[in-house]
Amino acid sequence: MVTAHELNKSKLKKDLPDIQPGMTVIVHQKIKEGEKERTQKYEGMVLGRHGGTNLSATITVRKISEGVGVEKIFPLHSPTIVKIEVVKRAKVRRAKLFYLKGYKKRLKETAVK
Repeated sequence: MVTAHELNKSKLKKDLPDIQPGMTVIVHQKIKEGEKERTQKYEGMVLGRHGGTNLSATITVRKISEGVGVEKIFPLHSPTIVKIEVVKRAKVRRAKLFYLKGYKKRLKETAVK
């Protein structure tokens, strides 16, 4: 008999990078419009990660679109998430970066290796 824990473990995505707050990421998400399906990119900074390594783990990504801050929550193990690319890393000392909502300065960023 398969337990719920083992079943959830088998559904976890294996190819995800180690996403941490302060990273600038590009999330490729499948969008269904009528009969057609396309991939949409969403680039922004990770403000926080919730749920650890669970099947229900999520990340909050924030970007500035036409002068307005937009936040979106992505479930990491959702079938609509095609891939997540890490663009930049910033040195941060907090687990949640919600103070960036009213912050004007940029974080000190380092190149991705």
